[in-house]
Amino acid sequence: MDLSSYIRNVNNFPKPGIVFKDITPLLKDPKAVNQAVAQLYHLTEKKNVDLVVGIESRGFFFGTLLAQKLNCGFVPVRKPNKLPYATVSETYALEYGNDTLEIHKDAIQKGDKVIVHDDVLATGGTALAVCKLVEKLGGEVVQCNFLMELSFLEGRKKLSGHNVQTIIKY
Repeated sequence: MDLSSYIRNVNNFPKPGIVFKDITPLLKDPKAVNQAVAQLYHLTEKKNVDLVVGIESRGFFFGTLLAQKLNCGFVPVRKPNKLPYATVSETYALEYGNDTLEIHKDAIQKGDKVIVHDDVLATGGTALAVCKLVEKLGGEVVQCNFLMELSFLEGRKKLSGHNVQTIIKY
């Protein structure tokens, strides 16, 4: 099954000149979702993993399904002031300005083996910030995985030193 055929291009979203990769058509099709989960699992099945950390918000869809398949826990990473308990935060640079992500301070224990998951690897800044959050809490990032990668943005370079896996490459 060619999962890329389930990804819709939306021009000029969220701003002019951007081609947004919309996974909504994939999410609508249970066979495509099952295939995506199977492929993500195949990338990670030989890892000894305690947690999957999913990045808000599209990283939650497959992150929770992957955690279930791996029989491990799931931890959400969110934008500021969205988590109800005490948090640890990481601020990172965007093309124009900064952004911040947060994780519950008790979400990861020292030595936990973690997969960082999101739907897309673009410039790598968001994923790198999440890796730093995991490491601040004493976790070990064993893999960063993504449904798709925008190779031309060279996000892998920011994640050098981490095992990066993707299913679909553009």
